[in-house]
Amino acid sequence: MITSNWIYDAIIYTYALSLLFYFSDFVDINRRAKRMGTGLLIFVWVLQTIFLIIRMINHREVPIFTTFEFMFLFSWILVTASLVISRFFHIEFIVFFVNLIGFALLIVNMLNDPTSSTALVEWEMMGNILSLHIFLAACGFAALTVSGIYAGMYIFLHHRLKSRKWSDAVRRLPSLERMQRSSLTASVIGVPLFLLSLSVAVVSVMLGERHELLLDIKVWFTIFSLGLYSFYFYKRHRGKMTGLHIALLNLICYATMLLNYALNSLSGFHRWMGV
Repeated sequence: MITSNWIYDAIIYTYALSLLFYFSDFVDINRRAKRMGTGLLIFVWVLQTIFLIIRMINHREVPIFTTFEFMFLFSWILVTASLVISRFFHIEFIVFFVNLIGFALLIVNMLNDPTSSTALVEWEMMGNILSLHIFLAACGFAALTVSGIYAGMYIFLHHRLKSRKWSDAVRRLPSLERMQRSSLTASVIGVPLFLLSLSVAVVSVMLGERHELLLDIKVWFTIFSLGLYSFYFYKRHRGKMTGLHIALLNLICYATMLLNYALNSLSGFHRWMGV
């Protein structure tokens, strides 16, 4: 639980899962992933609508348009607009980034509720936000590790096949096509998790009023690493690189992420977080 309100928690978790499916369709056209993402986003919209109605009923004595209500309403409008764009204009790129902003707004807004008598104290809420950041980053890193392993296996098998060196290990490996596909799938899962983790980290810095940490080397190197993966997705989508070169690019991206992890010891941001 991140907050003391189960509806708000359900909105955040469902929203994050919806973004994963949308990113999957955005990177590598996947209509099934898009349908799942849209279905989850509709569920988010329903939960947000219910939350707004309950809030208006339970807190009629409190001005409706406090900062909390305004930001939550703004997030609800973004979700509504993204559903309209997805339904009538089919621009998944816009839908993904609009909802990434909407998700960040919900995280920021958790400390703005002036009415809830059961709300968590600020330091405990910050701890929960940082725990969410760590959880998303760990899951993202695990997925990218799987992707890097598949890329390494692809290079190994490609070399063996080209040199006609057969062995039991070669025969037991999946096909090149399957490994390339599995590597892409793992990357498609890992990158948006890291992107969500980064957005949560930025939010925690803003809530802690430590804006100077936004210039920390860790933040910018993470952005660089995600940008490198975006370049990998772009080259993979264009299809003008061989499978071997795509696998090598994947390993370069993963090596960059490993270096990014090694920068934790130099990061003022992670010392502030206590990570």
